Amino acid sequence: MTETFDSSDPVSEIRTLVSEIAQALVDDPSAVKVEAIIDQDIAVLRLEVAPGDVGKVIGKQGRTARSLRTILGAASMKHRRRFALDIVEADDRSGEQEDE
Repeated sequence: MTETFDSSDPVSEIRTLVSEIAQALVDDPSAVKVEAIIDQDIAVLRLEVAPGDVGKVIGKQGRTARSLRTILGAASMKHRRRFALDIVEADDRSGEQEDE
């Protein structure tokens, strides 16, 4: 699945990058969704994958997730905007508010 993006929009560009990396890591690439939540100076990217693929994007001892965040850190410097990454299971969204 190839997404088109406006190259002048850094959030869209980084969202596509995270999506493509995640799709390469998981067993079910069609379940990968990346949502951008933009605040004043930070863009939070919510990476949603199938429940069975969460471990693949987190990696052993969190190494894969840390690597993704390192890439986002480098992109932050280039685009002068902070990016954060949240990894959630596809079924995790409905239960978010119940924990609070």
